[in-house]
Amino acid sequence: MTNNSVNESQTCRCPWLDLSKPDYVAYHDLEWGVPVKDDQTMFEFLTLESAQAGLSWYTVLKKREHYRRAFANFDVDKVANFDQQTIEQLLQNPGIIRNRLKVQAAVTNAQRVLILQQEFGSLCNYFWQFVDHKPIVNQLTTLADYPATSTISDAISKDMKQRGFKFVGSTIIYAHMQACGLVNDHSVDCYRRQQIIDQYR
Repeated sequence: MTNNSVNESQTCRCPWLDLSKPDYVAYHDLEWGVPVKDDQTMFEFLTLESAQAGLSWYTVLKKREHYRRAFANFDVDKVANFDQQTIEQLLQNPGIIRNRLKVQAAVTNAQRVLILQQEFGSLCNYFWQFVDHKPIVNQLTTLADYPATSTISDAISKDMKQRGFKFVGSTIIYAHMQACGLVNDHSVDCYRRQQIIDQYR
């Protein structure tokens, strides 16, 4: 896909997207729903989705570059070794969401990811096993059709909580599944829906 497609104002896109925000459109066109198969990106989305809790995704998206700098570009090993002094420094960083529980959760979750990697080979293997390693393609037309959770996100959330992860409620996990392409929730008339299906058969 060329960058030209991002700027095609007549292209049909998902009903949730605010077309007045170019960075949001670029995220929708280039990332949202594309299957993620590397652990660093998977951990990045997990951290950002957890930080989103109670906020809009766009609020977090605007802070993404600040998060990358603050959290060692989402290097799981490095974040897992953040000490209390580092956490206190992060809480003074105006570029991220300065919520102590969320910052601490990012470190805790990184530590849990290391355990998952030992058990499943990778964080991606862990997540993709829940959908049999193939994206679920949903049939969504209107904004009202979009679910907040699913039976699979319920199952992942429950399992992750038992493993000690924080800020991994079913709504957060479903949003994570959407972002990382475990589910293709582009609307049926969105031009990206079929592109992703064709590219990741």
